[in-house]
Amino acid sequence: MTIVFQALASFISIYLVLLIVRVLLSWFPNVDWSNPAFSALSQITDPYLNIFRSVIPPLGGIDFSAILAFIVLQVVQSALSSAVATLGTSYAAYSSF
Repeated sequence: MTIVFQALASFISIYLVLLIVRVLLSWFPNVDWSNPAFSALSQITDPYLNIFRSVIPPLGGIDFSAILAFIVLQVVQSALSSAVATLGTSYAAYSSF
């Protein structure tokens, strides 16, 4: 079970980096989103971001939904890390018997 939580935490870390790159690229109007690399990045990150865009629409041309998306992922990652630490501690206690 610990391995699953560690894998999920690692996946979330990588996904957070992808989200950061996506948000930073959105600041540049000249980015060609038809480029295969940018298109793939958009296809990976936009479904998750669209969940939050439906909750918080862009205000004044600024998309604040990405902030909420980052916060939710950080909370989930923190919960997974805590679960890994707790499971690791309880496993160590049981294995000493």
